[in-house]
Amino acid sequence: MVLSGRLALVAVLAAVAVATVAPSAIGVLLATWLILVLGLIDTALAGAVRQLSFDRSGDTTVRLGETATVTLTMHNHGRRRVRGLLRDAWPPSAGVATDRFRVDAPAGGWHAFDVRLHPTRRGDRTADRVTVRSMGPLGLAGRQASHAAAWTVRVLPPFHARRHLPARLARLRELDGRSAVLTRGAGTEFDSLREYVVGDDTRSIDWRATARRGDVVVRTWRPERDRHVLVVLDTGRTSAARVGDAPRLDAAMDAALLLGTVAARAGDRVELLAYDRRVRAAVERPAATEILPRMVNALATVEPELLETDHRGLAAEIRARAGRHALVVLITGIDSGTVEQGLLPLVNGLTQRHTVLVASVADPRLAEMAAARENASAVYRAAAAEHDRQGRDQVADLLRQRGAHVVDAAPGELPPALADAYLDLKAAGQL
Repeated sequence: MVLSGRLALVAVLAAVAVATVAPSAIGVLLATWLILVLGLIDTALAGAVRQLSFDRSGDTTVRLGETATVTLTMHNHGRRRVRGLLRDAWPPSAGVATDRFRVDAPAGGWHAFDVRLHPTRRGDRTADRVTVRSMGPLGLAGRQASHAAAWTVRVLPPFHARRHLPARLARLRELDGRSAVLTRGAGTEFDSLREYVVGDDTRSIDWRATARRGDVVVRTWRPERDRHVLVVLDTGRTSAARVGDAPRLDAAMDAALLLGTVAARAGDRVELLAYDRRVRAAVERPAATEILPRMVNALATVEPELLETDHRGLAAEIRARAGRHALVVLITGIDSGTVEQGLLPLVNGLTQRHTVLVASVADPRLAEMAAARENASAVYRAAAAEHDRQGRDQVADLLRQRGAHVVDAAPGELPPALADAYLDLKAAGQL
C-alpha cells in the first residue's frame, strides 16, 4: 500500500475540522477511522500491479554519443484498469532522458513506452527493475510492485577516426595501382609490364621485354597482400591515464579500429588482442567484411585495469598468435617508469621474428605546459613537462635502436598517423 499527497491533504483538513467542530478524543478517532477507510477502499479499487507483465524491444547496440530507443510494453492481465506512475530503472551511465511515465492501461489491454538512452560510457548497459504504482479512483492510496524486464544495450566505441578512412583508402588504391603507377619495394610482388615514362625508377626496367618489343618497358609491382597484422592493445594501468576527457585506451581503440579497417581493405589478415595480465578481448582471423563490427563489439566492454601489464605473458600470447612472421602493432604507453624492465625486453624479443610498430598516445597538454612562462609555478610545470617529453623521446629512440617503428601522437592525431605508418611499411614491402 502506498499513500499519496492527497491523503495527507485529507488528513490536514480532517484535523482542522476536528479542532473546530469536535475537539475531543472521539473526534480524533472518528477522523482517523475515516481516513483509514478511505485509504483502504481506494487501495482495494486500484488496479492489480502483480498481474502486470512486461517485454521490451528496440535497439541492442548503439555507438557512444548516439541515441538508442528501447520500447517497454506493459500488459495488464487484471480485471481493473491500471492508472498511475511507472519508473523504468537504468544505470546513470545509460543516459535515460525520462524514466518516469504516466500509466493508463485498461483491463486486458496494454501500454507502450519509448525509453530514449544517450549513454555516456562504453560497455553493456542493463535495465533494472520496472516499478509500477497503481492508484485508486480517488487518488488517495494505491498499490506498488516491481517487475523484472531484462534488456541490455551494448554501447560501442564511437570510432571518431572514421573520417580519416576515405583518405587512407585513396592512398591504398594508389599503392594497389588503381589510380597511380606502382613503385617497387623490397618485398613487393610483380604485377604487370608497361611502357617506360619519364620519372620511372630505372631499376624497374625489364631489359628482356625491352629487347623483344624494341621499346623501353618497365615492371610494375603490387604491394604485398595476405600479410598477418596483429593489433595489440595494452589495457594495463598506463591506458587508464586520462588525456583530455577520455582515457588513453579510448584513443588507442580509435587507432586500432582505423588501422584494422585499412589493413583488411588492403587484403591483409587482421587480428586483435587486448591484454594486461590476461586476455581481455580477442578477435581471431575474421573475414575482411567482418573485421570492423567484430573489433567494435569486442572492444565495447574493455576497460583499463589498474594493474601493471605482464609483459612476459603478453610476449607469450603474441608468439602463440603471430606465427612465423607478422606485423605486430603494439599500442601502449612509452612514458612508464618500468619501461626498461617491461616494454624494451618485449620489443627486443619480437623484432627478431616480426616487424614491430609501437604506437603511443601523447598528452597535448605537455606542449602547452612546456611553453608557459607566466609565473614561477608555470616555469616549474614547464620544466616538468619538458623532462617528461625528453623521457618519451629517449624511450622512442631506444625502441628504434631495437628495430621497432614508433608512432607517438596526440589522441586526435594518432589514428591517421598509425594508418600512415602501416601504409608506409606496406609501400616499402616491409610487412
